[in-house]
Amino acid sequence: MANRLISEMGLPKSIANIFAARNINTAKEALSLTEFELMELLDIGLADVMSAVAYISEMVCPPWGTALSLLEQRVQNEHLAGHLPTGLNGLDRALCGGIPFGAVTELVGPAGIGKTQLCLKLALLASLPQSYGGLDGHVIYIDVESKFSSRRIIEIGTKSFPEVFYCEGMAQQIAGRIVVLRPGSLSEFTESLQQIKVSLLQHKVKLLIIDSMAALVSGEYDLGTPRRQLLGWHISFIKLMAEFSRIPIVVTNQVRAQVNDEIGHFSFQVPRRGHEIGDEQARLDSHLVAALGINWAHAVSIRLVLEAISGQRFIKISKSPISPPLRFPYVISSSGISFLDDEGVEVSGPEIHGIHCQGHSNIINFDKKYSKS
Repeated sequence: MANRLISEMGLPKSIANIFAARNINTAKEALSLTEFELMELLDIGLADVMSAVAYISEMVCPPWGTALSLLEQRVQNEHLAGHLPTGLNGLDRALCGGIPFGAVTELVGPAGIGKTQLCLKLALLASLPQSYGGLDGHVIYIDVESKFSSRRIIEIGTKSFPEVFYCEGMAQQIAGRIVVLRPGSLSEFTESLQQIKVSLLQHKVKLLIIDSMAALVSGEYDLGTPRRQLLGWHISFIKLMAEFSRIPIVVTNQVRAQVNDEIGHFSFQVPRRGHEIGDEQARLDSHLVAALGINWAHAVSIRLVLEAISGQRFIKISKSPISPPLRFPYVISSSGISFLDDEGVEVSGPEIHGIHCQGHSNIINFDKKYSKS
């Protein structure tokens, strides 16, 4: 809005021409000057300047509304909203229906915790017929770490929806709706983004999954400025795709150790407790944070943390505009991820954004038979 051209705002032609003659072309350029500076620069009276400034301000001011009017607008435009149900009842209730359309949802957690398993289940659900709770659409799955498994998707579908997958040709039809891309570098991924944006509209795509964004970025740069600039561009483009196409975009993120310079910088990060804990694993556990940094954290609409506490896996709603922070215990079986209890436990304080991996190595070994094949 700030870069809107003054010549296109409908100002009286005589006033608009004066702005153009003084090389003041956008609302930002005009509103960055005081009224007296504009009087001197444009050589017009104070009344004309005040009238022009008020008009330009009104034209670029974001619309406002009451909570009631916003609710009424949401009801009227419900066809533009919507959710992808996850099949995890507690999570779907907390998120008012599931993974929201038009937004970026992040899955973050240590390796082997189940992020890809959840992605596979979401891909399956998006491609299922609507009569079975799916979106009856295509899925673009960006498989950065080569973890995608067609056989695992069929296994989850056969166990969860036998009435669909035992119908002749249905398994092949649903698997054929999931398009898998495997970019070898961030530059290859960048080149394909524009094509992906076009495909979202042309091929009835109902879900985009990027597994994982952190793996794409980590191989290009260290933590320096070039990496931050590249990531900033991708954050903006991915958010734009979500809003433009009105589909859910799911991105996985890895965890990393919190370095000393970061501790205490951000209010949502876990304070350092290493000197108070004797156990080495617990000390490491207290230093885990999501990779990709603070800008990425602000860009995602919903952050789901997958973690392990004393060997038990949990999905935690760490960030959401519509849900309190809740934690749900889950298991991974042949039918995919399922909750042990749909009544989430509310968490508070540092626990909201902390990431635990206590006893995580044990459950990784236990679940090897559910790894990719």
